[in-house]
Amino acid sequence: MNLSILIPAFNESESLNELHQWISNVIKKMNIVYEIIIIDDGSNDDSWSVIKRITKKDNQTSAIRFSRNFGKSQALHAGFSLSKGEVIITLDADLQDSPDEISNLYNRIITENLDIISGWKKRRYDSLIFKNIPSKIFNFAARKASGINLNDFNSGLKAYKKEVVKSIELYGEMHRYIPLLAANKGFTKIGEQIVKHQKRKFGYSKFGFSRFINGLLDLITLIFLKKFGRRPMHFFGLWGIILVFIGLVFSAYIGFDKLFFNKDSRMIAQRPEFYIALATMILGGQLFVAGFLGELINGRHKNNNQYSISESINVDENSR
Repeated sequence: MNLSILIPAFNESESLNELHQWISNVIKKMNIVYEIIIIDDGSNDDSWSVIKRITKKDNQTSAIRFSRNFGKSQALHAGFSLSKGEVIITLDADLQDSPDEISNLYNRIITENLDIISGWKKRRYDSLIFKNIPSKIFNFAARKASGINLNDFNSGLKAYKKEVVKSIELYGEMHRYIPLLAANKGFTKIGEQIVKHQKRKFGYSKFGFSRFINGLLDLITLIFLKKFGRRPMHFFGLWGIILVFIGLVFSAYIGFDKLFFNKDSRMIAQRPEFYIALATMILGGQLFVAGFLGELINGRHKNNNQYSISESINVDENSR
């Protein structure tokens, strides 16, 4: 199979029919073998009924439905596991990502032998204060911290080689950082393409300002995991040793001072150096324990899905 189109959807019943028809018209002109996979992320509107009508008319479209809302990362993770195409393209279900970009993204992946192409919504039709400015700040921080020169990390419109999506593990809200996750796995041929961004036609955005705060916290997590994910003791153990050493120095100082210079001065427990020594040794010991626990958890880690599927249509059960 040449191409898989993945569409995570949450409460997008009004846009799904138009989006599916638009995608089908674009792909049929490309003369390739394709599939469309819709992932209903626990919608509580009429989305699943719309999806069932779509799949009934088009046997090249399959769908799964989560038992509740698990988030976009898990929706993409489920879609990646089901996809069979050599190229996988993702786009949001709200019609703000234009399906007309699909053919260019697909052709560039094939002809330029890229691992990932990320869409760049250079001209946006979102709120300047609540979307555009926070997005620019977020993307600037992500570029500097990750070393990956992308202008729009959070774009839902991306294209991947099959090997990329089958190699990465998505959890939390890490869908923003798939390029960084892929680069950590050795897939460093990452390109960018300016794509058309459209005004929202139906409904409202499901993401608030908090997503930018969460995104920055996730970025810190990823940077830490990149450096110390396979060796947490190297981080926690180092700082544990430093703090314990500081505590021992203060302990030796106040003990030596009490024994030889200030025998008649106040008790050791009344001196501030005593509490510095005590606090640093306790913190150092805790960091050491955290490092050991991290090593144990890392050694026993298994990749378990964080979502549950309640229904599926036209899905090969062996691929689940």
